[in-house]
Amino acid sequence: MRAARPQTLPAGITPVLVGAGVAAGAGKLDGVVFAAAFAGAVLIQIGANYANDLFDFQKGADRTDRLGPPRATATGVVTEGQIAAATLVAFGLAVLPGIYLLSVGGLPVVVVGLASLLAALTYVGGPWPYGYHGLGDPVCFLFFGVIPVATLSYLSTGVVTPAALLASVPVGCLITAILVINNYRDIEQDRAAGKRTVAVIIGPRATRAEYVALLAIAYAVPLIGAALGLWSPAGLLPWLTAPLARGLITRINTTVGRPLNLALRDTARLQLLFGALFAVGLALPR
Repeated sequence: MRAARPQTLPAGITPVLVGAGVAAGAGKLDGVVFAAAFAGAVLIQIGANYANDLFDFQKGADRTDRLGPPRATATGVVTEGQIAAATLVAFGLAVLPGIYLLSVGGLPVVVVGLASLLAALTYVGGPWPYGYHGLGDPVCFLFFGVIPVATLSYLSTGVVTPAALLASVPVGCLITAILVINNYRDIEQDRAAGKRTVAVIIGPRATRAEYVALLAIAYAVPLIGAALGLWSPAGLLPWLTAPLARGLITRINTTVGRPLNLALRDTARLQLLFGALFAVGLALPR
């Protein structure tokens, strides 16, 4: 349970909620497709967390001076073999709803599913882990924002609509913000382990600016979509969470070290609440 990191699961759930909101707004939400996508997203997220727990330990990134919550493999709660087996089980279970989605969406779903599994495994695993080479942020934006929202829109409506593409942007931004604050907290430890995250490459000040920019873009998109007529004014419901975002911006600019764990938790809560309100607003008729 610790290695599954339940607090991170909203990162997999929110894109499915927003994609469902887009489909519902078009009057074409398929409940079975939604349930299968929801299950698949959660299982892939759990599998990715297991894989990260294992590979970070093997590469020496999870040390005794880790600032984040303790990892299961590094603390000896589970063995490497056990966490590897759990990873295979999680990804294997994710294939089951994927088979149904394949029957609905065909080859594009196969490509998306395989790419998602590959991205989950190679973030910190494999011979060239992209998370160690400054690509974690853009890949996170794509695979937790653009791709899942667009895919659910495609599965429900048969096309990827402009509304789906635009709605995917704040989802990707806020989920990437979770990764940014995590890597901001761990800059010194990651640098020592040779893990060149975006935060390590650009430094603390620019990382704080990146976090603020991601939140700003997320809140701008509902305004743009409403102005373009892609969704109703109800699409502005996420703005109810703006005070939370403001507080988080203050905290990342004034906090360092372990206290950032609370800011990380609250960023995850913000993206879930923002996403749920956005999904409701998108589902309402224009």
